[in-house]
Amino acid sequence: MKFLELGLNEDLLKAIKRSGFEEATPIQAETIPLALAGKDVIGQAQTGTGKTAAFGLPILQNLDKHEKTIQAVIIEPTRELAIQTQEELFRLGRDEHARVQVVYGGADIGRQIRSLKHHVPAILVGTPGRLLDHLKRGTIDLSKTKTVVLDEADEMLDMGFIQDIESILKYVGERKQTLLFSATMPKPILQIGEKFMHDPEVVKIKAKELTADLIDQYFVRAKESEKFDIMCRLIDVQGPDLALVFGRTKRRVDELTRGLQARGYNAAGIHGDLSQARRMSVLKQFRAGKLEILVATDVAARGLDISGVTHVYNYDIPQDPDSYVHRIGRTGRAGQNGISVTFVTPNEISYMQTIEQLTKKKMSPLRPPTDDQALHGQLKQAKSEIEDLMNGDLSKYEDDANELLENYSALDLVAAFLKNLSKDSTDVKVKITPEKPLPYKGDGRHRRGHHGRSGNYGQRRNNNNYRGRRHTDGGHRNRRNYGHDFVIKNKKD
Repeated sequence: MKFLELGLNEDLLKAIKRSGFEEATPIQAETIPLALAGKDVIGQAQTGTGKTAAFGLPILQNLDKHEKTIQAVIIEPTRELAIQTQEELFRLGRDEHARVQVVYGGADIGRQIRSLKHHVPAILVGTPGRLLDHLKRGTIDLSKTKTVVLDEADEMLDMGFIQDIESILKYVGERKQTLLFSATMPKPILQIGEKFMHDPEVVKIKAKELTADLIDQYFVRAKESEKFDIMCRLIDVQGPDLALVFGRTKRRVDELTRGLQARGYNAAGIHGDLSQARRMSVLKQFRAGKLEILVATDVAARGLDISGVTHVYNYDIPQDPDSYVHRIGRTGRAGQNGISVTFVTPNEISYMQTIEQLTKKKMSPLRPPTDDQALHGQLKQAKSEIEDLMNGDLSKYEDDANELLENYSALDLVAAFLKNLSKDSTDVKVKITPEKPLPYKGDGRHRRGHHGRSGNYGQRRNNNNYRGRRHTDGGHRNRRNYGHDFVIKNKKD
């Protein structure tokens, strides 16, 4: 369905066109008309399905431009998502001259208070803790708020924010509308709907859209000590445009980041111990394509809305199956295929089986690429770099080039250049501190039965335009990895 058919005004349609969108996503097509009509809505949809526009466009259209009060409040689970939501609403509401402000913890509350006092926003976006802090201080007034949005409600439940949310809602006067969005609908979320919503309309994305059909999901059986080298070889051959690597702990994220950087990958990490300024700087670089690999903990990555992620590597399998869905949901967006690879130690197989039950999709076993395949990937990247260099002005190097040609053959010189660019880094040893695998849960057969691995494992893209990175320490070849040989799968041209 086109946005033209949804009853939006000209200014908003202009903003949508400026953003390059024409077709509404399913959650937008179903939610926007209901929200415009003032109805309460419970929407079940994952991050990356266009929820911000689904609730933001109706809010922007229904604003009273003459009223100097907070007309809508949007509650987000994390600082990053709150900032992203504020930025998107600002872009969409630019022609409406809508004032949108964001408040979150970890920032100077004094500056937020001065800004709120100087210009009362029509739309306030914030994290639960900081919103509650402002309410208790009396620096914001929600008594005349018409619309409340609870975004990523299950994330807020996981993070222990439900009581804060209930406290915030008590500060809101006779609101006209409540919109709740969640990837899953556990009982506490439904209880909030029952307690604070009036005859809500339920919008539920079809199951197939919730099980990430556009994501090719793989697993690699590996010992703890083998995982880093295998992941490096996979990155060499798959050549992701943008990749997310998930680690279980802050220490793990730091060590993975340092290890990837030592081997020549363009990587950075984020976790809860980093300053807000540092986290935002890393995310800005990643979104701009200045970083190729972002390493993160689940908490740091919650609510991240980043387009263009082609690969997700679960260095550590998540204990919570819902976390797996959120992780891999960072790729396979906007109709594009994505790839996820999960590393599983032998006694973590039951956790993988539980994840498969949740997603209703089997992960395909993946045999890691060999050292030769990894080197081939690096050389592919090196040749691509040489082609880029050939487009520049090389005239000032001709004299030295002729001098070299007098002493060496052109073949030897090119081979030496390729060797230098591919950087065989088998001497770059990386030690990742071992962490205990998740506790053994049994073989899981009583839960999953004895059926085989059948069905559609996703579209396979077999083009050969893959890019390598730096060569990895191939000392550990994982001969225990069962399953098909490595398949070169990477981005489309």
